[in-house]
Formats: sequence, C-alpha cells, structure tokens
Amino acid sequence: MRPIKRILVIQTAFIGDVILTLPLVQALQGFFAQSAIDIVVVPRSADVCSNHPSISNVITFDKGGRARGVSGLVRTARELRNKGYDLAFVPHRSLRSAALAFLARIPLRVGFNRSAGRFLFTSTVRYDSDAHEIERNLSLLSAYGIEAPAKTLPHVYPGRAERDAVDGVLHSGAEFSTNLVAIAPGTVWNTKRWIKERFAALAELFLAEGYRVVLIGGKDDINLCKEIADMVGAGRVVNTAGKLTLLGSAELLGRCRLLVSNDSAPMHLAVAVGTPVVAIFGATVPEFGFSPAGVHDEVVEVRGLSCRPCSSHGGDKCPIKTFDCMLNIKPDRVMAKARIVLERAGIR
Repeated sequence: MRPIKRILVIQTAFIGDVILTLPLVQALQGFFAQSAIDIVVVPRSADVCSNHPSISNVITFDKGGRARGVSGLVRTARELRNKGYDLAFVPHRSLRSAALAFLARIPLRVGFNRSAGRFLFTSTVRYDSDAHEIERNLSLLSAYGIEAPAKTLPHVYPGRAERDAVDGVLHSGAEFSTNLVAIAPGTVWNTKRWIKERFAALAELFLAEGYRVVLIGGKDDINLCKEIADMVGAGRVVNTAGKLTLLGSAELLGRCRLLVSNDSAPMHLAVAVGTPVVAIFGATVPEFGFSPAGVHDEVVEVRGLSCRPCSSHGGDKCPIKTFDCMLNIKPDRVMAKARIVLERAGIR
C-alpha cells in the first residue's frame, strides 16, 4: 500500500458540521503524524479552521458562487488533483462532495454508506443514526483499519487578532468583562429559533442574578439581536452580532460562564472552547446526533409532541401552525436549567 503523505477531509455543509468534523481531523493528525491534512469547506466556514494545529491548509469550495455547477466542481477537482492527495475522508453525505473526491482522483476515498455518492467511494462505513455526529465522523477511520477513538471534543484556536477584537467590543475590560453569559438567538431555520421576546426575558433573569449578558451572532443576526437588546434596555447587554469573526465569537465564548443557544452553530463553537451550553431544541431533536457534546451541557425541549421532529433541519414555518415545540418553553424553565449547568460545572 502506498504511503499516506497527504490527506484531504471534505466537509462543505454548515458551520456546525465543520466544527463537529474537527475531532476526525484531530484524530487523523494523531494517527498520521507525518502526513499533511487539508480540509475543504465553504467560504463562510473557513475561519473556524484557522490556526488549527492539525490542519495544514484550509481550502474553500464556493459551491454557491464561483464553483457553482458542474464546471465549478470540475475546476475545483482539478486544483485538488494537482496537490496529489493519497486519502480522502468525506463525512458530508452529498453527491457533490463525493464527486469532488472522485474527480480529484484521490486513490482512497472513505465516506458513509448513506451518502448520495457512496458508489464513488473506495470504502464505506455504516452511518449510525443513533450515534452523536462526532462519533459518526470518527467511525470513518475504521475503513482504514483504525479503531475509532472514544468521542472527543472539537477544538478551535482564536489568536491575538481575535483577543484584541473581543477586548474592543467589551470596552477593554470595563464593566462588561467578567461574569459573562452569552445568548445566541439566531439560526438559519425559523422553526429552530426560540422566540425573541423570551430571549429578552431570559437576559433579564440573568441580569437579576448578577450576570452580564452578551449577544452573539453573525451578520444575519444583527437585526434580531438589536431587537432583543432594545427589549432589555439600552446599555444593559452587549450586542456583538456582526462585529466578530467566527474565531472572534469563539474567543468571546471562551470568556463566558455559559451559552444559551438554539440548535445552531454557536453551541458547537462553545463546546470547542470548553464553555457549558444550554441548548433549546424545537423542530429538531437531540437524537439526530447534533446536541452539544460538552460534559455539563443540557438540552431544553418539549417531549411528547407527535409532530416533533418535523424535519431533519427545521423549516421556515411550523407545518401545523401551532409552534408548540417552542411556545411551550418558558424563560423560567431555561433559567432553571442554566442554574443546574452552572452549579454542576462549579462556576456559579
């Protein structure tokens, strides 16, 4: 068998999926210490891989822009082919990701048996629906004869630029510098988003107990976070939405005692910096394998609804127009769960 000098990991799904792929990359670096390990991600996910000691190169695949369509796929595959990869792992289950590895002529290609492009792999691994996504991704190692390690947590690595940026939004250590709690109210899918008025009420509860609240989000969350900040009152919370990169948000989360989030990327980012999480699940369920993986993390959800889950990702509107999965979750309940997590983590 040819020596493995260059390894490629292809994960072009959402930011959270990339974070949950990092344990696989970290494990590969341990087993193939002399090999270069590159990762292919979409542009908006690239930042989260920066500075990672297990990653040699971050390659962006702009599947919604320059690389759109067959011609873009072929062009990107040709660029990858020139790098001479020996082995590819493709945790993303799309046909396009599998085709990218195949067209790049990587001789060993590993993916899941439920991938749309499984016929393009040289080896497949059973996709375990009952496992956490981290464990599923690690199981891909078994196709190469490596026993998958126990579930490990992802790590991200903010640098000096991110530390300086966070110091800036926190006013360089002024009143919003300690005893921080983060709230991330955004998500791509509307039915996975808890109600903004309740996020505001939750912020009030944290403030009443002496915590300082920061709102976290990307550019798409600027208006939402502003509305929540306005509900709480001018100057009472710090709104960082749209002001920080992904690694900048990771740096800020690393300074927080707790994150409260929807089922969205920030909860995985918090896990990657060791910050406990309370995650609010509505349309989706933890059993899909995407719950926060930290040892102290908790999920708040409404069990027993026959309509739940309504889809694998959520949607724009509640299919039965009740939205009970979120309306039946009150701020007091989330706050009670937060107290439990903080006490369990020994940081109350």
